[in-house]
Amino acid sequence: MAFKTVLDGHELVIDVAPEAGGGDKGPRPKVLTLVSLAGCTGMDVISILGKMRVKVDRFRVATEARLADEHPKKFLEILVRYEFAGTGINPDSLRKAVSLSEEKYCGVRATLSPAVAIRHEIVLNDETVPG
Repeated sequence: MAFKTVLDGHELVIDVAPEAGGGDKGPRPKVLTLVSLAGCTGMDVISILGKMRVKVDRFRVATEARLADEHPKKFLEILVRYEFAGTGINPDSLRKAVSLSEEKYCGVRATLSPAVAIRHEIVLNDETVPG
């Protein structure tokens, strides 16, 4: 069940769990979709904040997905959680950067939506930023 691919000169193995007949030699394809979404929007947000001259000490993007119970077990909903740390950061700047990524720049999100409900949460210094 394992497949090897080369992406932009980088070798990657994808596989499935042993209980599904795989050898657990690499990540699952659906999880890579979530990684692609997190990477795409994360790069956008950091780039936008840089242009806004917002200094972030730490940044993390995490995703969670709810799958359909029946085959095909497609994504029904994805939560993108943006976690920021730093001093003097205006939450409005974070909201704007996330909004621009979601609405204008992130091609992965645009590909998934509206077929998949995608929502987000912004956390600044361990506190949820109200929408």
